Amino acid sequence: MSKTTRTVLNVGAMALSAFLLASCGGHGEEKTDEKAAGGSRQTVSAATVAQTSLNRTVTASGTVSAWEEVPVAAETGGLTAVAVYVDEGSYVRQGQALVQMNDVLLRAQLQQQQAQVQLAQANVSRDDAALDRAQQLKERGFLSQASLDTALANQRASNANLAAARATLAQTQTQLSQATIRAPVGGLIISRSVTKGQIIAAGTELFRMVRDGRLELDAQVPETELGLIRAGQSATVTSSEAGQTTGSVRIVTPEVNATTRLGLARISLAPGAQLRPGMFARADIAVGDQPATTVPTGAVLYRENKPGVFVVNGDSTVHFQPVTILSRTETQTAVSGVAVGVRVAVDGAGFLNEGDRVNVAQAVGAAPAAPAAQPATPAAKK
Repeated sequence: MSKTTRTVLNVGAMALSAFLLASCGGHGEEKTDEKAAGGSRQTVSAATVAQTSLNRTVTASGTVSAWEEVPVAAETGGLTAVAVYVDEGSYVRQGQALVQMNDVLLRAQLQQQQAQVQLAQANVSRDDAALDRAQQLKERGFLSQASLDTALANQRASNANLAAARATLAQTQTQLSQATIRAPVGGLIISRSVTKGQIIAAGTELFRMVRDGRLELDAQVPETELGLIRAGQSATVTSSEAGQTTGSVRIVTPEVNATTRLGLARISLAPGAQLRPGMFARADIAVGDQPATTVPTGAVLYRENKPGVFVVNGDSTVHFQPVTILSRTETQTAVSGVAVGVRVAVDGAGFLNEGDRVNVAQAVGAAPAAPAAQPATPAAKK
């Protein structure tokens, strides 16, 4: 091969290598540009956040307590309990005997004071007759004024002694009746602190009872939802230990705790509930139709245990927006924290990450009561 021929071949090889190198470099730039333009997109459906009227339910939890808790104590002290008639869990009627104390000494005192009253009555009768005779003698001139005054003073003293004897008798009768401790109201005995043979001091609490057996749930409600609750609204109360029962809101207290920002709704429980004072329970309070910002339930996701939705921006990128769930149904969820009118990803949202680009395949209606949603304008293709 001649020198000229070898030179031509070398030049051709160098040209081919340069062409291949340029070709490889060009394809790399195209791939980079395609990636920067977001050529690989997740296809999702989207819905418009709407404001609708939903049948809202406010969920609150709290402790079961007595509607009115009544302490039962001894009024007369220093006596021994000789009989205890009821125990915890007993339902008693008003006036029913609960404890009998030793009243033997009081009965002896009662008999003595009854005799004192009889004696005082006899003295009154005697002095009344003496005064009547003294007045007659004075009118005839056979008795001095001093003697008449003495008869009158004796008669007044006898009446005063009779009144004092009757008061002492009444006091002893009252103490005797208090020796039998009775239920001040009808209701359920929830605690007992007296035993047979115990010497009871005046004012000692012996029982604690729930008036009429009525219980209520002290439900703690966030201040943001407290204004939705009214007296008379129905509620479903659930306990993991005692099952489910019904109730109604009795009162909403006017104060909100400055630390926890919780208010209190007292829910009266239906008779016969298996709940007991001190139990923990949850209440679902039906507050009626309320305006609410709603999204499809399928659009709500959890990231780091916090609920949120993926908002579709105008440039087809998505942003995870945290929300607060107010109520939920199978199809719709009432939320706060997202503006009405924005679009959120629904189908396929679970595969998205912050900043991803998406293709919106079709729009989904945000409210079940709203007219059928119109298809969204297809996204422009690059």
